[in-house]
Amino acid sequence: MNRSWIYIMVGALFEVFWVIGFKHADDWVTWLGTVISLFISFTLIIIASTKLPVGTVYAVFTGLGTGGTVLVEMFLFDEPVRLAKLLLIALLLAGVLGLKLVGGSSDSKEVAH
Repeated sequence: MNRSWIYIMVGALFEVFWVIGFKHADDWVTWLGTVISLFISFTLIIIASTKLPVGTVYAVFTGLGTGGTVLVEMFLFDEPVRLAKLLLIALLLAGVLGLKLVGGSSDSKEVAH
């Protein structure tokens, strides 16, 4: 796995933090963490998109972020756990994995790290 894919995964993790922060931040410390997470997330995605196809980067980033956000909401913030949600997240993650496997490089732009 090259560095760009790691940037996407870490960026998606920080996406979960800032999305959750938008809903649950209630003081300046949590808002600061939310803003820092937003900055880190988008910086990593911008860097990754210089080496990988932007459509693939965005789809994987939002897919992982969406799945992560839904799971965090269910397990940490008492959002109802429903089998249908879990199955749809699994389907979403299968699509993300498929994009990584088939859309991994854009010929001349991709450099293995």
